[in-house]
Amino acid sequence: MNAAKFNLMSEDELEQQTLNWLQDQGYKSVYGPDIAYDGDNPERRDYNQVILTDRLLTALKNINPAVPQATLESVVHQLEKPEHLSLIQNNRAFHEMLLDGVPVEYEIDGNRRGDRVKLIDFNNPDQNEFLAVNQYTVKGTKMHRRPDIVIFINGLPIIVIELKKPTDEKADIWKAYDQIQTYKDEIQDLFVCNESLVISDGFNARLGSLTASEEWFMRWRAVKNEKDKPLVEFELETMIRGFFDREMLIDYLHYFILYEENGGNIVKKIAGYHQYHAVRAAVELVVEASQPDGDRKGGVVWHTQGSGKSISMACFTGKLLQRESMQNPTIVVVTDRNDLDGQLFETFSDSKMLLKQTPVQAQSREELRELLEDRPSGGIIFTTIQKFAPDKDDNRFKQ
Repeated sequence: MNAAKFNLMSEDELEQQTLNWLQDQGYKSVYGPDIAYDGDNPERRDYNQVILTDRLLTALKNINPAVPQATLESVVHQLEKPEHLSLIQNNRAFHEMLLDGVPVEYEIDGNRRGDRVKLIDFNNPDQNEFLAVNQYTVKGTKMHRRPDIVIFINGLPIIVIELKKPTDEKADIWKAYDQIQTYKDEIQDLFVCNESLVISDGFNARLGSLTASEEWFMRWRAVKNEKDKPLVEFELETMIRGFFDREMLIDYLHYFILYEENGGNIVKKIAGYHQYHAVRAAVELVVEASQPDGDRKGGVVWHTQGSGKSISMACFTGKLLQRESMQNPTIVVVTDRNDLDGQLFETFSDSKMLLKQTPVQAQSREELRELLEDRPSGGIIFTTIQKFAPDKDDNRFKQ
């Protein structure tokens, strides 16, 4: 599509073009009013319902074939009834269930057993249903609201896309950002399962988390890797063909979303495109280097100041630790300053949901020795490089 034709687009036409790009990526597409409770093919009880429960239940059966139907139905009911008072608390609780599954108990042949019901098949992206719904009406506290496009994975509303007319100076992407803030205030239930927000006028597009301010809404500058950046003219198309690639999106949901405590507030952080692609490449190089015929050298990742190295490090560690071929490695994070050691340790401590374990911080040279000596594998240990300096009569840490 040439830029001149794009300039003449209405907001509705941009919406349809976005759906076309998503369909090219393998997404199904339906019109929101058609699946409303009073539509031609109803899938909702009313406008209060935000999860497409029939689609969710079908997906849960496919992903968890051994779990009884009644148990899966109870999981659907649980997801429809968030237990916390604040939106971000409910969102964090949902993300934990997305990563780890929903804990359940059921009886098989007279025996009671515990299990976890998976909401997404992270190992097989094609086993999940990817659905784009435009004009999805939700009853709000003041009035009905209708986001432009909602992305559902297995019936769960994972992403909200808000669009504005290309070249309309009075309705740029930051008007779309403002619209998203209104949605979060008035239709909070839609955002309990939310993993990212997208705002765009077609030419410009930004990606942000549920708690992100304007400055933290980021461009997605690449499709598959850094080399293909110039191939796509419009930022929204780049984002759809890159971030929304089904395999890449599933990987992103699994390893590139963090929560941090900041002054008593929960902050949701998501990786930028540079962090995402750098971590994926770094993990593959480390896995290759660690093989029996590998050179044991994983390489170097360069970050400029303020580019988010703590997020990259946490995502890298979480992804690497969960690679089966790495056989539960021990990660030692070494810095040259106490303040940086404390900062990174705090980020990792807040990221236990991603890391699947609790990091420890060596407070002295002796404690570091105790943590490392005769350690078979596993664990995340923080220390400063000064603690590797040998004692006057001790040569154990010269290497």
